[in-house]
Amino acid sequence: MTTFVDRVVLHVSAGKGGDGCSSVKREKFRPLAGPDGGNGGRGGDVILVVDNSVNTLIEFHHRPHYLATNGKAGQGDFKNGSDGEDLILKVPDGTVVTTKAGEFIIDLVGNGTRFAMLQGGRGGLGNAALSSSRRKAPGFALRGEPGSTGDFVLELKSVADAALVGFPSAGKSSLIASASAARPKIADYPFTTLVPNLGVVGIDSYSYTIADVPGLIPGASSGKGLGLEFLRHIERCAVLVHVIDTATLEMDRDPIKDYEVIEAELAAYGGLTDKPRVVVLHKTDIPDGLVLAEMVEAHFKQLGLRVFKVSSVTKSGLRELLLTLGEMLVQLKAATAAPERTRIVIRPAAVDDTGFKVSKSGDRFVVTGARPERWVKQTDFTNEEAVGYLADRLARLGVESELTKLGAKAGAEVIIGNQDDGVIFDWVPSIVAGEPTAGPRGTDRRLDEADFGLVEDDFDEQSS
Repeated sequence: MTTFVDRVVLHVSAGKGGDGCSSVKREKFRPLAGPDGGNGGRGGDVILVVDNSVNTLIEFHHRPHYLATNGKAGQGDFKNGSDGEDLILKVPDGTVVTTKAGEFIIDLVGNGTRFAMLQGGRGGLGNAALSSSRRKAPGFALRGEPGSTGDFVLELKSVADAALVGFPSAGKSSLIASASAARPKIADYPFTTLVPNLGVVGIDSYSYTIADVPGLIPGASSGKGLGLEFLRHIERCAVLVHVIDTATLEMDRDPIKDYEVIEAELAAYGGLTDKPRVVVLHKTDIPDGLVLAEMVEAHFKQLGLRVFKVSSVTKSGLRELLLTLGEMLVQLKAATAAPERTRIVIRPAAVDDTGFKVSKSGDRFVVTGARPERWVKQTDFTNEEAVGYLADRLARLGVESELTKLGAKAGAEVIIGNQDDGVIFDWVPSIVAGEPTAGPRGTDRRLDEADFGLVEDDFDEQSS
């Protein structure tokens, strides 16, 4: 059973922020010395890191669900909660991250490359941080923000300089074993190679990597054989090496036809037409193979291709092939223009951007925006003072005014967030920003039902 996995779906969640603490400092002769509740810690991020010691995604195949640690809650005496630990996931070099819908996110190339896939939730403020000249002793604290979650697709595209392509049993594994220290499985039956093999070639002053891709057959680009699963591994390769079996015993095959079939599959897959090609007429240690190689050599040269007659057994022609590949790769790298510097585009918010949007959907009013949605998640709705504080924040942001402009009346249904999982309120325009009415800690008399009628009448008079 193969243990090579090059595509997985990852289900990850960042850590939740710790809740803030609502506490009052108590000292001798000063039983109520003031608020001293600490802030909650930040939730852990989910970070992908390229590690050269990892060469497959098998770990994520067996364990696709991951959760970063949560931040700790704040405590009294101004003690802030500790941050959650970031979750570090090691991935192979050449891992591409996309959404489940196929939207490209990032291409992770280079050992040590890091990508913060999900951000942990912010920690909630304690009542010490919430105290002000208006609220000298808040009887509430903010909850920690939930960590973001998501499903991502990880695909491994091998990072190699040259790729060996050809029919099954063309001798690709034998060739990479002769050219490098790689020791792939070699046998005399088709599809011996079930996973890509990488080898490092060192010859004279040249050093480069070469990939052995599982054999291709007609229809590979549409799902036949193993080709479709592994064609992605040749996308990054700078040079394609056609390994053609000149000693095959199959009557319906010949080197020219084999080359045309493989080229048709590469063209059908797409994105590979601009890569330089090299043709290796393989197994020339067999007399019939050498004769056939000499017969078709001129045809491939007429196509403008470099042709090499090679035997992995005797290693004849192997040194010339490897030196040529090294020279081609050096020239390709030199000809490649230096990458442009990353240009950072800064798009400042418009002057009239309020940071939220209010829209009407039937009889409902929907409020969306990063700040109001985050504030709702951080509010403890069992605490009247916390609800009053939320009302103040929304009013100062301008949500109350915008609802009034759109014709919202007292008791109208207001949703903050999307309509599927947003928080639903019955809007009470009486809860306007202002001095919180004095009362026991954790209460806000503006929320008393007895006051609604009087304040609503006052609101209507002001509106008229």
